Amino acid sequence: MDGNGRTGRALIHLILRRRGLALRTLPPVSLVLATWARDYIDGLTLFRYVGSPTSPAAIDGLNTWIGRFASACTRSVADASTYERRAAELEVEWRERLGSVRANSGTDVLLRVLPGAPILTADSAATLLGRTYKPAAAAIQRLVDAGILRQVNIGRRNKAFEAPEVIAAFTALERQLASPEGDTRTSEPVRTVPRHRGIAVT
Repeated sequence: MDGNGRTGRALIHLILRRRGLALRTLPPVSLVLATWARDYIDGLTLFRYVGSPTSPAAIDGLNTWIGRFASACTRSVADASTYERRAAELEVEWRERLGSVRANSGTDVLLRVLPGAPILTADSAATLLGRTYKPAAAAIQRLVDAGILRQVNIGRRNKAFEAPEVIAAFTALERQLASPEGDTRTSEPVRTVPRHRGIAVT
């Protein structure tokens, strides 16, 4: 699977977790290892030592690989946590923009699920909310009016809506995972990643 495929899989895991469908998901370790490709291959090569397993060279190779894999795990959790924090911040910001939101209303529920479903239609929103089409469409319209959602067209007749800030947060995560230092301001991505979509997401 190529780097873009692994990115897609990692983001799907995050979406499923936000929706409560997969609470125990793997952090994007493979994406960090892809970013650290040279160290990853070097560590595996040292780990595949031929000779006595108790020799100093074998032990050093084992320790090197364990250390690098542990670092990748730590880094992947940190990067994924950054996205989780940003998603939580977005919900707070959206509620401030909207003002009063009745508890358990269609708008209230949609705000909670939106970070895990950044592109939706009225029908898919109704399914996510467990409501009929009309309250789902009303919730979407309220978020459109507040600038939280914007309409995009799928074909000639079908309307979909996207949350630009959520997509920007996903993009920032992809770029962060592709940065050797985990910060694109000081370390450019070393893999192909999307460009920022014009929304500041530090």
